[in-house]
Amino acid sequence: MKRYRPHILVVIALAVVLSTGWHGALRNALTDLRFAWQSRAASGNVVVVAIDAPSIDQIGVWPWPRRLHAELLHRLEGAGAQEVAFDVDFSTPSDPSSDEAFVRALREVGGSTILPSFKQPAGGAVHINRPLKPLSNQSWPAVVNVAVESDGLVRRYPFGEKLGDAVMPSMAVVLAGQDVNQRPPFLIDFGIRAASIPSVSYADVLRGDAATLDRLRDKKVIVGATALELGDRFSVPNGGIVSGPVLQALATESILQHRTLRWTSDAGMMLGLGLICLLMMYSWRRVAPGLRVAVLVAAGASVELVAVLVQARWPLVIDTSLIHIAIIAYLTAIALDEIDFRRLLGRIAESRFHRIAMSLGDGLVCTDEDHRITVWNPGASAIFGYMPAEIIGRPFESLCAVPVDGHARRFSMRDAARQALLVPGGAVVVEFEGRRKNGETFSVEASFSGWQGADGFQYGAILRDISVRKREAERVRYLAEYDALTGLANRNTLHAGLASLIAAAERRSSEVALLVLGLDGFQQINDMLGHAAGDLVLRAVAARLKVEAGKAAIVARLSGDEFAIALDCACAGEPVAEFAERVARAFETPLVTGTRQHRVRISIGVAVCPEGGRSADDLLSNGHLALSRAKATRRGGHVIFESAIRQELENRLTLESELALAADRGEFELFYQPQVRLVDGSMVGAEALIRWRHPARGYVSPGEFMPVVNTSALSERIANWVMETACRQARAWELSGYIVRVAINLSPSQLHSGDLAHSVAVLLAATGLTPSLLELEVTEDILLHDEGRVLDMFKRIQELGVRVLFDDFGTGYASLSYLKKFPLDGLKIDRSFVLDLLADSDDAAIVSSTIGLSKQLGLTVVAEGIENRATADFLVSMGCEEGQGYFFGRPMPVDAFEKQFLAAERESVSAA
Repeated sequence: MKRYRPHILVVIALAVVLSTGWHGALRNALTDLRFAWQSRAASGNVVVVAIDAPSIDQIGVWPWPRRLHAELLHRLEGAGAQEVAFDVDFSTPSDPSSDEAFVRALREVGGSTILPSFKQPAGGAVHINRPLKPLSNQSWPAVVNVAVESDGLVRRYPFGEKLGDAVMPSMAVVLAGQDVNQRPPFLIDFGIRAASIPSVSYADVLRGDAATLDRLRDKKVIVGATALELGDRFSVPNGGIVSGPVLQALATESILQHRTLRWTSDAGMMLGLGLICLLMMYSWRRVAPGLRVAVLVAAGASVELVAVLVQARWPLVIDTSLIHIAIIAYLTAIALDEIDFRRLLGRIAESRFHRIAMSLGDGLVCTDEDHRITVWNPGASAIFGYMPAEIIGRPFESLCAVPVDGHARRFSMRDAARQALLVPGGAVVVEFEGRRKNGETFSVEASFSGWQGADGFQYGAILRDISVRKREAERVRYLAEYDALTGLANRNTLHAGLASLIAAAERRSSEVALLVLGLDGFQQINDMLGHAAGDLVLRAVAARLKVEAGKAAIVARLSGDEFAIALDCACAGEPVAEFAERVARAFETPLVTGTRQHRVRISIGVAVCPEGGRSADDLLSNGHLALSRAKATRRGGHVIFESAIRQELENRLTLESELALAADRGEFELFYQPQVRLVDGSMVGAEALIRWRHPARGYVSPGEFMPVVNTSALSERIANWVMETACRQARAWELSGYIVRVAINLSPSQLHSGDLAHSVAVLLAATGLTPSLLELEVTEDILLHDEGRVLDMFKRIQELGVRVLFDDFGTGYASLSYLKKFPLDGLKIDRSFVLDLLADSDDAAIVSSTIGLSKQLGLTVVAEGIENRATADFLVSMGCEEGQGYFFGRPMPVDAFEKQFLAAERESVSAA
């Protein structure tokens, strides 16, 4: 089969060429080349009268009046022209007089003029354009259509075409005096140079130029357009473009010179193909490839030379396309037979691999089967520091560091190569310690692979310096487990350590303690000295905690100023409470940070497993709860978690949830407690007090829910509701004729969240309440925060006409300077001083001094908690003007208040 492979290739090539039609293109190309090789001149018997650009310039825009064609005919007849053919459309009428003049001229010259007919596509159909009947009666008809081939060139010329029922001869056939005789189209001999065909200008003939007319004597004349703007042009072989009249002249010359070319039969070509195939089959293994190539080239040149000579001597064209294709196929077969493609592809692949290897950023090293380095790219030089000349030929193991640990096994290239052969895909990734040229060791990641090469088995490794990556990974791991600022364990590490301690303690039935520590006043250090100083303090705290906790404990930083210590109680050597006290006392000594000393106290929450939780999460949660209790009750000390602490928190959360629902469902009410003038017992006002009507529990004591309200997000919402509801009620009483001054307790959230003075002004405007009937009671703790802002706010409130009273005076931490500094209208003596006023001389002295001081400052005094007449009379004797308490009336709903006090007041007025 192998011996017939070249001939099968030739047969396949010929079959492909024949099926695709490529041989036709080659045949045309060869014929066109022969025209270029055997150029010849025209006979000169055919002259073109050109409707050229100079003629258009002289005569005018085309088309011209046909009387000019009549004059031209007379000029041509006078010059002695033999036949005249017009390549001009005469199928439509023009000016009647011009048409009549042209008919007369045709008749006068004896009817020997040839006028054209042609087919023209029109909307999918073919329309035949013929000369007008009067014109055709005085002339010879001829077809001027030519066929344009698939490559856009004109090569063939028809002897005639069937127009309607009759066959009409072509213009060149009529001019040459030939008969149609149903002959097929012929190949125009484009070896005749188009430039050698004589041509004269239409305008020169019409003008009667003697030299021009002499050139027309005894000539065959074709009149037609050659000007570019008239567009009658055709593409011909060898890149030529000719006008329609010149193409007709070339066809006429071909007929006159007996050069109507025709293809020879295919028998000669098939014979030539057979001879070449037999010659190659005989000589394929008997003759050297070079001699076979010479024979094929000589055969191709000989065949083409014969074809050129035959075409030059006779009007015959030999088709040699398939012979040349067969010769090319045999030359290709010889080349394929002689080239070692496996070695060639191997060299190409090796060259490509070498280019890629040299451009890689990673190190690439190849070795032979003895693991000696054969390829070393620039990336490897950058990693290890060796130049190729220094390392090529040395064992791969020379790149590996010797283990510091004598028991550790050194990296083996042989083992890596063996793994690469066993792994599917032929690649294995390993890490080893490399050694640079300067002796430095570093981590290397290598991807090994192996393959069968031309010189035996070979190995390759892509090498990366991963020392930076490993350092970054170690840094990431450290940051994931330790606090970056203090170096202590972070929350995640503490959680894992706690879990391990709990598991170990459960096996030994011992306890695990978790101390959650918070710094007291740390925010002030940040605010006053900056975060850099705060960071130094945190580092100092961490260092002291590690010293106090010892090596057996886990010391961690949980968040900004919170730390934790986890330890096994069995290893502590002292009770947990004493350990916590010792840690707290350790911070009685100032912390030294640079040139500064800081006194920092810590509060500690302690949770002990199992009582304080059986998991790490439980201990952390309960430790934080204990810390919160310590900060609230024992700053600088410690609190050990008890279940009551969590129960209290859960109760608070439940209460907050119920309070939110109560606000949405409108379960809050305002009760009013009367305030009276102590001298005569007449009512001067009422204090608005909030009550909660629980759907299941009934009325809930304010002492139970108000502390939660004042420290929750509901505080401002509920306080605003109280103020708005009380103001609307006071306005309703005012409109009903009752002048009742309503006192409202302010919430800290109302002062801190916005502009209270503006809110009061808006509320007064919305309700229409007289400002003097609104009284705002403020406690001392509100005045302690943001003193300047609060002072300005109360001045603006007082300017509105609203009264401002100091509530629960004497129970807080404010100094007497607040009575002078703040815009107050009065103060209320706390009930704790009034209840035992008659029995306790200290209370009496405080109340008496407060009343005296208030009078000197011009402030109204209201005493709270009056429960009997004797206390009221005693207060009157001290100079107290107003009071409230159960003696005068308990807090009550609006209806009860109106019925008991307002109705009674109306009755007393009526009686008077």
